[in-house]
Order: sequence, then C-alpha cells, then structure tokens
Amino acid sequence: MSSVCEVCGKAPTFGNNVPWSHKKTKRRWNPNLQSVRIATGSGDNKRRAKVCTSCLKANKVAR
Repeated sequence: MSSVCEVCGKAPTFGNNVPWSHKKTKRRWNPNLQSVRIATGSGDNKRRAKVCTSCLKANKVAR
C-alpha cells in the first residue's frame, strides 16, 4: 500500500532512531495522508484519493 500524496507527491522520508546510547536503528516518517473524495473534471464525477493534510489545508484539491 503506497503512502504517497496524489497531489504533491509527498512520500515517506527515512532516517535513524538515535537513543542515548547512539545505537542507531532505521525508521521512517510517513506523510499524514487522508482518504478524501475529490472532484474530477466537470459534473458530479468524484473519486477517492489519498491527499496529505498540507494539501488539504492549502485548498489544492476541490472536495
């Protein structure tokens, strides 16, 4: 299951967990994706899309 925003293409970023002992382990930060119904084209055509909350807040999609 892909965790990529369909509007801006924001994807997970990768890095390390760094505890006090500096024994690093891999981790990933996922974008905050929400499944919303967006309007496509003209008329009442709507479909589900995974959109990050920063795109929703910036009104980049028409719901």
